[in-house]
Amino acid sequence: MTFSSLVLALACMAAPAAICAQGAAPNAAPAHQIHVGPRGDRLMGAQGSADIIMPHITDSHTIELPFGYAWEIPRWKPVRIGSVVIDFSITKHVVMLLVAAILCMVVLIPAAIAHERHTTERGSPKGFATGIEAVVLYIRNDVVLANVGPHGNAFVPFGLTLFFFILFANLLGLVPYGSTATGNISVTGMLAIITFVVVEATGIKTQGWRYLRTIFYVPPKEIPFVMKLFMVPIMTVVEIIGKFTKPFALAVRLFANMTAGHVVLLALISLIFTFASYWVGIPSVLMGVGSSLLEIFVAFLQAYIFTILSCVFIGLIRSEAH
Repeated sequence: MTFSSLVLALACMAAPAAICAQGAAPNAAPAHQIHVGPRGDRLMGAQGSADIIMPHITDSHTIELPFGYAWEIPRWKPVRIGSVVIDFSITKHVVMLLVAAILCMVVLIPAAIAHERHTTERGSPKGFATGIEAVVLYIRNDVVLANVGPHGNAFVPFGLTLFFFILFANLLGLVPYGSTATGNISVTGMLAIITFVVVEATGIKTQGWRYLRTIFYVPPKEIPFVMKLFMVPIMTVVEIIGKFTKPFALAVRLFANMTAGHVVLLALISLIFTFASYWVGIPSVLMGVGSSLLEIFVAFLQAYIFTILSCVFIGLIRSEAH
């Protein structure tokens, strides 16, 4: 499962790549001298603004550091494919994806080792391993197996990887100097594409040639022939559109929810500077704290929703084979 997290992170790394051609920038610079360029890059300049909210959701080639400094991530030479120039340089969100994958391994591997040791020594796990076991068993029994159908153990590693990887990626946006990689539509889109490939590959494996029935509409025999002439082309288009609306919904839902919380927090904090009043500032701070606490719940909720919907889609295409 943890190896899958790293593979998932590497697959998502290519998503935030921007089409541009810029040279490498210095590695360190005061954060107050950095502002956002038209393409979202963190550019050097003398008139930067102290934005503490948007860097948590916007992608850039700069990682903010304590004490007013920032690290400019080294840039790679752009790749030219015909007339298109693609910049595959590592960005802040790519770094956060790698951190999320590493956190999956750092948290889950020791927990698995401790679980096995405690079970061998005293018959049951204890401490942190018990909490991880509870989460893993819930995802396995009530999310994956309950939705993918019978003989679904093969999908448990995929479901657990999705949940923990997305969860850590979400929570990194709440950490000081961190960033929400799942607030990038390219990242959530790549996660949705991976799910789409798994769903369709499962359909091909379980249904064989009958998989084509999920693309081309086959009307029941009871329907008159004349009606079939009208229904087949229309419903076939509907079936094909339905194939792509599912991953689209997964990508947009995760992206929108992880972005909305930070935007709401930005709006609440901006009220303090707009009205310059204690009567507005104190409620704004209290509501900002409440919004931040709510974001922790949303981070868990969105990881759960993405995982359970992915399992539901897998179960739907598997059920058509029976």
